[in-house]
Amino acid sequence: MAQYFEIRWWKRYLKDKDVDTYLVNKKKYWHRLLHQMSDTVQPVEGMKILDAGCGPAGVFIVFDKYEVKAIDPLLDQYREGLAHFTPAMYPNVKFEAIALEHFNEHEQYDLVFCINAINHVSDLDEAFLRLYNSAKKGSKLIVSIDAHNHGFFKHLFRLQPGDILHPHQYDLPEYEQMLTKLNCSILQTLLVKREFFFSHYMIVAQKN
Repeated sequence: MAQYFEIRWWKRYLKDKDVDTYLVNKKKYWHRLLHQMSDTVQPVEGMKILDAGCGPAGVFIVFDKYEVKAIDPLLDQYREGLAHFTPAMYPNVKFEAIALEHFNEHEQYDLVFCINAINHVSDLDEAFLRLYNSAKKGSKLIVSIDAHNHGFFKHLFRLQPGDILHPHQYDLPEYEQMLTKLNCSILQTLLVKREFFFSHYMIVAQKN
């Protein structure tokens, strides 16, 4: 259900956006976020990178000098319905249309990104486990989350779901605990955007 409404959201959002202008601005956005995480995330040329839940213009678009795997269950719909997603523009990226919970390969990565995606998965515990298993020992996991600001609304939304795109209702400490219980250390928690119900955070963790 969340994925169905996700592709509808993307089509509405990108409908009147010029492709080239959008991609230029998106790259600026990713570079700005990476700069904010530069104390804990230092990409080195030659690293292998996973972009899990990549969307049509995920962080993969700025890693043209790296070996990148980008996965998303909606990639086929993006390719067919969005002019803003053209896989041929990224010859260094291997794309796979698969849900994170079903992603299972022997390859491990130096940097594992999951941005604007973990809140949409059907099985949250399994999704975090797949991210953890995809990371090399000592490598970084960069996960963005929409976390509740108020305990009252968190419990209310659990009883009466009101956000179809975000089926999981947790606060920041609960999301951080999902990583630490997998034997990860939290290196940085970056507040990206604060709103009334939710705040958007970028969590950088290291696999121990």
